[in-house]
Amino acid sequence: MKVLIADKFEESGRDGLREAGLEFLYEPDLKEDLLVEAIRSSGAEILVVRSTLVTRPMLEAGRLVLVVRAGAGFNTIDVDAASERGIYVANCPGKNSLAVAELAFGLILALDRRIPDNTADLKRGVWNKKEYSKARGLCGRTLGLIGVGRIGTEMIPRARAFGMPVAAWSRSLTPERAAQLRVELKGSPHEAAAASDIVSVHIALTPQTRNLLDRGFFEAMKPGSYFINTSRADVVDQPSLEWAVRERGVRAGLDVFAGEPPAGTGTVEAGIFSLPGVIGTHHIGASTDQAQEAIAAETVRIIAEYRRTGRPPNVVNLAKKSPATHLLVVRHFDRVGVLAAVFDEIKAAGINVQETENIVFDGAKAAVARIHLNQAPSEEVLRSIRRSTSDVIELSLLPL
Repeated sequence: MKVLIADKFEESGRDGLREAGLEFLYEPDLKEDLLVEAIRSSGAEILVVRSTLVTRPMLEAGRLVLVVRAGAGFNTIDVDAASERGIYVANCPGKNSLAVAELAFGLILALDRRIPDNTADLKRGVWNKKEYSKARGLCGRTLGLIGVGRIGTEMIPRARAFGMPVAAWSRSLTPERAAQLRVELKGSPHEAAAASDIVSVHIALTPQTRNLLDRGFFEAMKPGSYFINTSRADVVDQPSLEWAVRERGVRAGLDVFAGEPPAGTGTVEAGIFSLPGVIGTHHIGASTDQAQEAIAAETVRIIAEYRRTGRPPNVVNLAKKSPATHLLVVRHFDRVGVLAAVFDEIKAAGINVQETENIVFDGAKAAVARIHLNQAPSEEVLRSIRRSTSDVIELSLLPL
């Protein structure tokens, strides 16, 4: 099984692949057409990426069976194209949570104490203690969390250490979980925004969250409040954010932004950074040594588990609900050709098999096949299955 690594990847991860006996190619600078050709010519079955875009031509170029995103998000991968070709897409959720939470608080402090402006003036030889002595402070200010997954959860004890109460909204946050976390549950992002002095965003980009933070959200924010985004730029309606900065005095700390360069170096033409009260970092939320070592170890685990079982963990593109409507249970003698005969009859009836498993009993004399079907076979089809082989002991059909 050959692995192609098409991004920067920790040496500890490469050592882990070697120890697991996996052959790999380390080509961290491959992009676009060069990566398409490398996938085709290398015969790689597994592709590992971080920020590199994985496009349909790449997924169609060779014999890939698994793409591992060495990070939490996976919006840089054409997941639809992968799903169409039966290619697993897996990620490494939660391994960068501490790093992102730390950066989010760094941005909060930098906004409140105007650290970038302080530094810029010192570098220019300007001393202005009178101006920079003005700061609100964090103690007693309410932190609003949009998203309470792994990263959002890590924000809570850090807020508590600064003496900040927390208001939170998340689709998955229940009253019981909110009580356990000791946060005030809000019914919508708008409600969380209205209750907060500082809002920090920690949601994944999905079709449901794209532009979730819209004009109404920013209208709900208190004038002069802080907005922190270390998740994804596209969860924010960019014109609305710029309006809030210009018209309501909202100050923003952004690790992600619209028009972000895709490569590791380049130029920035994002107009939002020309607005007063906006600071930013270079999409470095997960970029600590601790986080990258943890992500590398998780990537190795995913690949090793796939080789061992054929089922990679952390897969993001499996159907949440099978289209199967019926379960056909076939108890049979564990002999050659039994299942082939059963499947031939199912195929002849024009019925599709969605999932199947065959459970063998001790001694390997008998087994039970559980076959998920997209429609119910007729009584005639069931009779044909029974007649197809004398090794079928019993059939039963159950609705799902």
